[in-house]
Amino acid sequence: MRRVDTPLALRLTASVADARRRVLRHRRPLAALAAAVAMAAGVVAVRPPAPPSTAVWVAARDLPAGTLLADGDLTRRRVPLAAAPRVVVDDPAGARLASGLVAGEPLTPARLVGPGPALPVGTVATPVRLPDAALVALLRPGDRIDLLAGDPRTGEPRVLSAGATVVAVPGGPGAPAGGAGDAGGVVVLALPQVNAVVAATAGLREVLGFVWSPLPGEH
Repeated sequence: MRRVDTPLALRLTASVADARRRVLRHRRPLAALAAAVAMAAGVVAVRPPAPPSTAVWVAARDLPAGTLLADGDLTRRRVPLAAAPRVVVDDPAGARLASGLVAGEPLTPARLVGPGPALPVGTVATPVRLPDAALVALLRPGDRIDLLAGDPRTGEPRVLSAGATVVAVPGGPGAPAGGAGDAGGVVVLALPQVNAVVAATAGLREVLGFVWSPLPGEH
């Protein structure tokens, strides 16, 4: 019995033949694509998992010593667990910096004012650089000092602020003093607003010192 090719059958045969020719014509690019997909899948399969990480508070911008931390001062950032600080701060809201932070630097408890006196009413935390790091290392939070300034030409002293409370010593109690030519040390003082700017800038043109009233039993 003879097969009769109908127009529909002829068209189907032609379509199949055309598709076969196209596949054969593109077999090399298709093979290369399949190999690339297989290679990519293999790379993903052998890629080691991401190292464990944790979220820490970091400075959103440069923050000076004495800053009372508020919204926008810090931001949360994930860092590898191996690079995270050993001790982190969970809730820094309302805490005060004992020493400055640069943008992106993690916040640790050592950077915060520890247990000590609250700021007296009407005062602001003011970082002051004193020229003698060895004397600064003697101070503790809660000490009271009379902050003095002396004219470098005459040596005549004047009182910048009497009875200023030491809020923080960024170097920490017993911090090692610098050697010859060191830049002194920073102490954070609770000063009246009217004295704060003068005290913070006096060291640029005068020699600073202090008369010290340590807390009983602390030294």
